[in-house]
Amino acid sequence: MPVTDTMPTAGKLVAAMGMGALGWIGSDLYRPLVEESTDFGWFNYVNVALGMLCAWRVTGRRLGYGYATGISAGLTGMAALVFWAIFVQSLYEMLSLALDGRITGVMRGLFKMFDLAADYAVVMLDGTLIGVLLAGGFLVGAVAEAAERRWS
Repeated sequence: MPVTDTMPTAGKLVAAMGMGALGWIGSDLYRPLVEESTDFGWFNYVNVALGMLCAWRVTGRRLGYGYATGISAGLTGMAALVFWAIFVQSLYEMLSLALDGRITGVMRGLFKMFDLAADYAVVMLDGTLIGVLLAGGFLVGAVAEAAERRWS
């Protein structure tokens, strides 16, 4: 990895802000899709942090090579955000169940985690949520590429 991959750039900053906003908006669109009694706690904030991290590490590294690559990087960053959000949220829920004594054993915990992740992914199969995430990834990639070209 070249040294410049870890350096802050305008494109990385814009991508991080945009993907963080997309994480918040996606979290708000996800809330009505689950039962009302769900306690979300830090759900939005965790997804914002994951969005910013995915944008910085995934999207930001691929900026500066043209708009097609920038848009592709934005969509890839959005997919990474969805993957890590599902992973982190299912891990948290599995650990909560394990600490309550409802899961015993490492393998049962891992199976429960993947079961929860599959349930979360099925809930996310909503047209509005998918459309917003795809449009947001496209927009974040294009705007971050423009910022990378203009200010870097």
